[in-house]
Amino acid sequence: MKYILLLPILFLSFQITAQDTNLSSEVYPEFPECENVDFQNQQQCFNQTLVTYVTSNFQVPDVVKEENYKGQLTIIFEVDEEGKFQLIYLDAAYEELKDETKRVFESLPGIKPARYNGRSVHMQFKMPLRIPLQNNAAIQPIPEEDEIALKVEDSKPSKDENILSEYENIKSNEITSPRYNSEINIPLSHEVYSRFDAEFNQIGTNTHSASKPLLFSEVNRYYDFEAHRDEMLQDRSTYAGRKLWNEHLVRFQTDKYWFTLDPGFDLQIGKDFEQTSHDFTYNNGRQFIVQGGLGKKFNFYSVVYETQGRFAEYYNRFAESIKPAGGDPAIIPGRGVAKTFMDDGYDYPVAEGYLSFTPAEFINIQFGHGKNFIGDGYRSLLLSDNASPYPYLKLNTNFWKIKYTNTWMSLRDVRPQVVNSGSYRTKYIANHYLSLNVTKRLNLGFFESVMWENDNDRGFDINYLNPVIFYRAIEFATGADGGNAIIGLTGKYKFSNQMYAYGQWLIDEFSSVDVFGGEGSWKNKLGFQAGLKYFDAFKVDNLYLQAEYNQVRPYTFSHNSITLNYGHNNQSMSHLWGANFREFIAIARYKKDRMYGSAKLIFGERGFDFSETGEYYGQDIYRNEEDRPFDTGVQIGQGNTTNSFYSEFEAGYIVNPTTNLKLFASFIYRDFNPQTKTLTNFENSTTWINFGLRTDIFNWYFDY
Repeated sequence: MKYILLLPILFLSFQITAQDTNLSSEVYPEFPECENVDFQNQQQCFNQTLVTYVTSNFQVPDVVKEENYKGQLTIIFEVDEEGKFQLIYLDAAYEELKDETKRVFESLPGIKPARYNGRSVHMQFKMPLRIPLQNNAAIQPIPEEDEIALKVEDSKPSKDENILSEYENIKSNEITSPRYNSEINIPLSHEVYSRFDAEFNQIGTNTHSASKPLLFSEVNRYYDFEAHRDEMLQDRSTYAGRKLWNEHLVRFQTDKYWFTLDPGFDLQIGKDFEQTSHDFTYNNGRQFIVQGGLGKKFNFYSVVYETQGRFAEYYNRFAESIKPAGGDPAIIPGRGVAKTFMDDGYDYPVAEGYLSFTPAEFINIQFGHGKNFIGDGYRSLLLSDNASPYPYLKLNTNFWKIKYTNTWMSLRDVRPQVVNSGSYRTKYIANHYLSLNVTKRLNLGFFESVMWENDNDRGFDINYLNPVIFYRAIEFATGADGGNAIIGLTGKYKFSNQMYAYGQWLIDEFSSVDVFGGEGSWKNKLGFQAGLKYFDAFKVDNLYLQAEYNQVRPYTFSHNSITLNYGHNNQSMSHLWGANFREFIAIARYKKDRMYGSAKLIFGERGFDFSETGEYYGQDIYRNEEDRPFDTGVQIGQGNTTNSFYSEFEAGYIVNPTTNLKLFASFIYRDFNPQTKTLTNFENSTTWINFGLRTDIFNWYFDY
């Protein structure tokens, strides 16, 4: 066996270079146009002639144009011993693209075959083809370390040679970015999702953007991740320079499997000018990230965080207010249980990961430990990434104009009053979300969720494994106190390719008499969201604007059972403020090359309890709703009415576009003004500045 290397170049072209072998006795396949070309230029002539023929004869199918598809075909072919082109493998999102590729290759004329050691041999090639065709102009030459092996057969090897060849074949041959076409989740980062939001929501695209995290394979059809990354790559000649500024630290790829290994960082140093006991705030986070794929159907992802930190005073107070039973000092919001670190800080390790299996084109199954999100907004009233990571099983089914998501989750209640023999209380949530593209502009979604606790050895109730039945019916079938169900409706309307509106409507404790006929009844446990997104705003490229309004009535997400609230690890599974609030959010984002910036303003009205009286006014979802002071006249902001203002500005530089490592500076100003001063809620203002280096793979929320 002899081996040649294949290197993609500008457009679709590829060049063959030698690796550990002498190619002086090999002659490339020869088009008639290359007959008089000297030996040294035969390879280049073959490449250019083939690329010119394919691109000039390829006709993009109408359905691909109509759906504004953006993506890549992978073509593996060979020139056999008779000089005929033979397609071996095609990978494309549309059957029409495969058919067109077959047509073009069938029309190729016969040419002189490759020769090795004086006799005709077959040569095998791998060639990418990007759609739209004009996108190929943006491809940059691939570095030599990204070449892939090209096999050329010589004489039949001996048994010993076969054994040696099998071992030596296990080598990295990466030239592509398989992650961007894989069934791996796009990390939940608002900044990352804003980059492709416009392309993914063009009028006429049959896409579903609310059920997150999205898969790379879903989005890469409309937004070319690799091309946009390549635009940010820098010319780095050293190994260390490429790894820091452009690439994964370790990457390995063959035709059958691939994986990458990366370190991650969340290193921050800052100053809270309200805080007098400490000179500075900090976060010292280190991460280890591994991801990959085995074949086309199986992918995996895992990240381990080891972090110590101390934050602004208001954030520390909130973290300690939701501390768990057992003596641990705090729960870091969105991350997990923390231990004491050096008397004044927190140590909070976190682990996330999942297995992703796609047995058929329209089904993806995931089992893991992480977060999920439903909605098109900055907030979600149905299911958000506010709480700590949790175990989950998720089934995504995507066909016709429908995407149907089923998620089963195992959650914990860690309050002292529910701990049993030192163990946290376990409860479960099962939900389903149906997204339907009604027209080219209008999308509607239907959501239902039920919670039940692990009491009386009930464990995981198999009744809720049914992926299509209405959970409310199951709740009644299992008993009046068998579970707690909520339902919701989502909507999105595309005004243009630059603007769309979105919204959510949440109903808890549904009762037609009280919802539509009650006079401020406490049973009107409702939530509402309305938002608008504007891309390339005012004709400024990459300027992203968003406005959003959210409100949730008192007592929503709470329950008369001690554990059947919509929460996990003392945090809401919905909005981070719990209930009994209204807020307005304005967000602006801008990105140019590797530079980015964002601004966020949040105005809110919230209603807290008076800690001295013990009456429950509906903000804390972990309290028993039977402690309410009255049944009617319930209004948002009741209790200790508090006006809050939060602003956050961030500017940064993307150090490595492949791993999304960012160097940034941020400024936060928060003003919290309750009507009545209590032990837990009192007037305070915070000015907090931060500088850091962060791998942006999850959302940090500081707007409590």
